[in-house]
Amino acid sequence: MKKFALLFALLATCTGFSQTHDEDYHRMIEAEMKSASKTMNFRVNPNTQNYDVTYHKLEFTVDPAVYNIAGIVTTTFTALSDMTTVTFDLTNQLTVSSVMQGVTNLSFVQNANNELVITLPSTLTTGNSATVKITYSGAPASGEQAFITSSHVGTPILWTLSEPFGARDWWPCKQDLNDKVASIDVHITAPSTYTSVSNGLEQSQVINGGNKTTHFHHGYPIPAYLIAIAVTNYQIYNQQGGLGTVASPFFPIVNYIYPETAASTQTSLAVTPNIINLFETLVGPYPFRNEKYGHAQFGWGGGMEHTTVSFMGGWNRSLIAHEMAHQWFGDKVTCGTWKDIWLNEGLTEYMSGLVVENLDGVPNFVSWKNNKIGSITSQTGGNLYLTDAQALNVNTIFSSRISYDKGSMVTHMLRHKMGDAAFFQGLRNYLNDPALSYGYAVTPQFQNHMETVSGMDLDEFFNDWVYQQGYPTYTVNAQPWGAGQAKITINQTSSHVSVPFFEMPVPVRLTGAGGLTHDVVLDHTSNGQVFIVPVPFTPTGVQFDPNRNIISRNSTATLGTAAFELEQTISLYPNPTNDVITVQLPSDIQLEKAEIYNTLGQLVGTETKAGFNVSSLSNGIHIVRITTSQGVIHKNFIKK
Repeated sequence: MKKFALLFALLATCTGFSQTHDEDYHRMIEAEMKSASKTMNFRVNPNTQNYDVTYHKLEFTVDPAVYNIAGIVTTTFTALSDMTTVTFDLTNQLTVSSVMQGVTNLSFVQNANNELVITLPSTLTTGNSATVKITYSGAPASGEQAFITSSHVGTPILWTLSEPFGARDWWPCKQDLNDKVASIDVHITAPSTYTSVSNGLEQSQVINGGNKTTHFHHGYPIPAYLIAIAVTNYQIYNQQGGLGTVASPFFPIVNYIYPETAASTQTSLAVTPNIINLFETLVGPYPFRNEKYGHAQFGWGGGMEHTTVSFMGGWNRSLIAHEMAHQWFGDKVTCGTWKDIWLNEGLTEYMSGLVVENLDGVPNFVSWKNNKIGSITSQTGGNLYLTDAQALNVNTIFSSRISYDKGSMVTHMLRHKMGDAAFFQGLRNYLNDPALSYGYAVTPQFQNHMETVSGMDLDEFFNDWVYQQGYPTYTVNAQPWGAGQAKITINQTSSHVSVPFFEMPVPVRLTGAGGLTHDVVLDHTSNGQVFIVPVPFTPTGVQFDPNRNIISRNSTATLGTAAFELEQTISLYPNPTNDVITVQLPSDIQLEKAEIYNTLGQLVGTETKAGFNVSSLSNGIHIVRITTSQGVIHKNFIKK
């Protein structure tokens, strides 16, 4: 009796993987890509590197019906070296009317390099601080689309979107990804018929004639590009996050939504507290819980994770989860370089997957992982940690297949390898590391936290899955082996020469009569490795990785004596050989393909005929993966 089991791609679909999800997912990535594309030709202004900004008071007067801004920006900064002038980034399309230090007017110049250069009244020595107040106005530069006026169903709306270097188009700042301001106060004055929103917690609203000034305070470190405002006839929808415990007290979720779609939007947002409470349970307290979380609806596709308030162009649950997760992975701890982008996008997308696992159940999570694996393995290569050259290409940085999909699945495989307790504790330790928290991190720092908590050496894992490319294809052969045992043999080939062999814990499921199942995880460290495992029933079937915990493609699992009988009936002749070798098969078995690999796991040839010439191969042992009409086996031969 011959029994074969082939692992087919899962075809199940669920609500979270509808066409709408796919459209929103790719629109979100496109939006993040468009934002990042502005950085490719940007260079940090060397004239702003001699000071640290510690505080901004931002006073903006705007009208969403008018493309204009009038502002007063009060900035406190600390000298990193002696300085007689201070330079801010500001488009020269905005006009500065005065600069004050206390009651003293300071001289200044706006130059052709979009700089505001202020002459200080005396030398500011290293380590000392000063405060300047800048008054300006005008129509912001439109090239970066950082300041937008538009409308929704005829009602004016204004929003800002500064990521990563658009802040200078609407206010004088230090436009530097690596300088997080300790705290800000934002005062927005707009016609009183409108509602204004910004980062942090609303402090007050003051009516002054036909205008209303709304004051927000944000007391956490924040880079200039995450500071944002929006103004329109918002309807406010309040929710509550937090678990109501000492470690997780309640905090407000404040949603600024369009009134014309309020009912449907509230339905979509109903899941928000469940998601944020899940994230708190898994990776620790919401990073800005002393203030708020929330959403502000705006007219751009996708979303933008402004600290404490995500600007949203849609309400798909996966988008809500992704932008929310960025509050931990991206806002609290930010990737230190573009080469480490997977620390932002991969970890965040995996958090979105955890929503599927916990709210929709395991079968839907398996489907989610299967979709990711299908995307990843649609091409044979792709490294997570980018090279210097790749980090200059926005399409590579924001590759949905690599940074998002592979990043999320590699994160899952790390969880699979470490176990849940160590994995989630590692994430919490990473987020709470004083050297990284509300700052920046790179891949080795993330790896160090996961190694420390697990006690594992993860060099091989990170080298194979983060720094190098490709994925394995497994051949699993199993048969009953005496009373209460099964013998399982595992081989693999690699899709990319950069990794000859992926050392991984390989999940195998043995099945029996009446729906019995027995799962084993086998530590696969070499080709041809044999495992004898106890089984509490007689196996009648076998599956490779039924829950889709490994990135792989075209893997097969064969149960019974079939593989072993097949292996006995097929041979390579002559062996050793120096030129021609033949796959010898019985007449009732057809050869479909013979793939030749060297001992590094590199594919060096593919043949469809039984006889082929190997004279061009290097001397030594080679492995042939033989695919036939009755299964797949591996044979070795020696090239002389």
